[in-house]
Amino acid sequence: MAAKDRMLRILLVGKGGREHSLAWKLARSQLVEHVWIAPGNAGTEVLSKVSNCQEIAESDYSGLVQLAQKLCIHLVVVGPDDHVVGGLGDHFRNNGIPCFAPSKRAAIIEGSKDWAKDFMCRRNIPTAAYKSFAKTEYEKARAYLKESDRRVVIKADGLAAGKGVVVPETSEEAEKALEEIMLSRKFGKAGEMVIIEEYLEGYEISVHTFTDGSSILTLPPGQDHKRAHDGDKGLNTGGMGVYTPVPSVSAAEIAVIKETIIRPTVRGLELDGRSFNGMLFTGIMMTASGPKVLEYNA
Repeated sequence: MAAKDRMLRILLVGKGGREHSLAWKLARSQLVEHVWIAPGNAGTEVLSKVSNCQEIAESDYSGLVQLAQKLCIHLVVVGPDDHVVGGLGDHFRNNGIPCFAPSKRAAIIEGSKDWAKDFMCRRNIPTAAYKSFAKTEYEKARAYLKESDRRVVIKADGLAAGKGVVVPETSEEAEKALEEIMLSRKFGKAGEMVIIEEYLEGYEISVHTFTDGSSILTLPPGQDHKRAHDGDKGLNTGGMGVYTPVPSVSAAEIAVIKETIIRPTVRGLELDGRSFNGMLFTGIMMTASGPKVLEYNA
C-alpha cells in the first residue's frame, strides 16, 4: 500500500476559533491527507490542506454522517460542546465512522453540573459542598442564600457557552444572579436547575486528559483565565487565554490529582456504564486542603 493511501482524511465539525486552531494543527501533520470542516469559517477557508463545507450545518447530524461517507472520512473530530453533549459522536460511530468525541451518555458529565456533582459525591471525588434547586424552587434557593454564612458560587446546570457560572462578591449580587437565572431565565433551559456551592479559596488550574475509557494520558496542567477584564474582573467568558506549564503546581500535586480525581473519574464513568472516550477537561481549584474539582468539560 502506498504511503498516500495510509494518510488520514479528517472531518472537523464546527465554525469557531477552536476549530480554526484544530484544523491548522491537524493539517500540519504528515499523516493527514486533507481536512474538511463543516461548516468552517473565513479563517479555515485560507488554510492549506483544509476545505470548508459550508453547505452542511453543524446541527445537521444525518447530513454530516452522509458527508463523511461521501468523502471516505477516516476520523471525525467534533468541536462544539453542545454537539458533543448532544451525542453527535454516537451518530458517526453508529455508522462505522471513528469519531473523537465521547458518547452522549458520557458527555452528561459536562451537560449537567447537577449530575456531575452527584457523581463526584458518589465516587468520593473531592469537590465543593453544594445544593441543587429545580426551576420551581426559587424561594427555597433564595432562602438558602440568605441562611448561608459563607461566600457562594451560583451555577446554571446546563451549557451556557462558558458564561453559566457567577461568582458574586456580595449577598446582593448573589440574589441578583439567582433571580436572573431562575426567574428571568437568562440562560434559558440551561438554568432549569441551579447549583449553589461553597466558594473555594485557592488558585485554579485546568487538566486535560486523553482517555479510551480506562487508560489515561494527562497533559501538563494549564491556567485558564475566564474573566472578561484584567485583574480577574468582570463576568466569566468561555476563556480569555491559557498558559502552561503552571510553575506553582508540583510533580507531587500532579500525582495526587491523577490518583484522587482523574483516575476515579474515568473509572467511575466506566462503572456507571458511561465509558468516556476522548478528551476530558477537569477544572480544579488548588486549595489549602488539596485539589478539588470545579467542573468537567467533554
